[in-house]
Amino acid sequence: MKNTFKLALRGLLRNRRRSMMTLLAIAFGFSAIALFAGYTHNVYSGLSRQSIHGEMIGHLTVSKRGMKSEGKLDPERYLLTTKQVDDITRVLNDEPHIKLITPRLGLSGMVSNGRASTIFIAEGIEPIAMERLQDNLLTEREKASGMYDNAKKKLDPDHPEVVELSQGLVEMLHLKVGGQAAVLVSTLSGQANALDITVGHSFNTGNAGSNDKFAFVPLALARSLLDAEGRADRLTILLDDVSQTEVMRTHLLKKLNQADFEVEIQTWQELSDFYTQVHGMFDMIFGFIFSIVLTVVIMSVANSMGMTVIERTREIGTLRAIGLKRSGVVRLFTIESMLLTLIGCATGLLIMLGVRWGINVADISYVPPNSASRVPLLVDLDTSRIMFTFALMGVVGTLAAYMPARRAAKKAIIDALGHV
Repeated sequence: MKNTFKLALRGLLRNRRRSMMTLLAIAFGFSAIALFAGYTHNVYSGLSRQSIHGEMIGHLTVSKRGMKSEGKLDPERYLLTTKQVDDITRVLNDEPHIKLITPRLGLSGMVSNGRASTIFIAEGIEPIAMERLQDNLLTEREKASGMYDNAKKKLDPDHPEVVELSQGLVEMLHLKVGGQAAVLVSTLSGQANALDITVGHSFNTGNAGSNDKFAFVPLALARSLLDAEGRADRLTILLDDVSQTEVMRTHLLKKLNQADFEVEIQTWQELSDFYTQVHGMFDMIFGFIFSIVLTVVIMSVANSMGMTVIERTREIGTLRAIGLKRSGVVRLFTIESMLLTLIGCATGLLIMLGVRWGINVADISYVPPNSASRVPLLVDLDTSRIMFTFALMGVVGTLAAYMPARRAAKKAIIDALGHV
């Protein structure tokens, strides 16, 4: 076997130009896949942080069974009562992976500056819960850059009339921080209810579709507007580890059902349609790029090894004449192909690391589609996909030499020796 590896390596060095071109095709293909995998990994990570901590969806959401399908038609029927909120919180408080359980209440209506009015959609949340939900919103790099100093939303626990309005809504109504406005909503019983509010801070939702209508208000104000004292439409749960989401959903649902609570639990992926759609789109693009690169690698290796086998037919005849079996010929060329592929992948890995470093230090940013703010262009190290790509390309590259090597091994010794 040791001699086989030596012969395979000598075979690669015999025609350096062809080996180099094939190696570069493999290397650039591998680096392209690895870079795109790292980019998508960074996108997924950013979208998950934005969903869990930016939109404050949390990891899990507990609501009455049927709230998702019927709640909009009959919201009062599907609200959690004060007792239910307290009892569910008490049952779940002893769970080790839970960092926070907080009630939420959604509402919508009209907001006016006295001269013009527009619709708004708001989330009622406890100010302290808002702060804790955003703890892991920014990465260390984003914190150090200072670009996202105003990314976090803040509510004043001592002033329930102070609200957070999206930047587009503030600009549309020509409001300023500290400015006054009035909101009008329908209570649970269908009566009109209006209250004055103060603009405490404006924020960017990151989505052009919601940046001109979204707001965060203290839970006490939301309850007062809806006349829903002590009630909530859901409980948001924050975990200490995102990887525990599915396991904890199953465990908590079983625990609450055993305690006779008629509830359903949804994960942040189920509630974030944007994350799900983007994830599916990038997975499809990755699969498409991967299949193209894999085809290029197969064709490059097969073409290179096919030409090598033809040029070395007399050498194969000589090896067969001195006792090398057909299986030995096949093994020699497949090992040669495997070495070529693995060296190409290793070279591609080095190229990827160099390009990744250059992109990450270049401080490039862009505005994604349907976004209202710029995001940095960064490339992560997606180890799992890199290892999968390395292994698959190694196997495919090795097998690409099997057919031409098998054809050469079947050739009669006398014909191989007389080949011109």
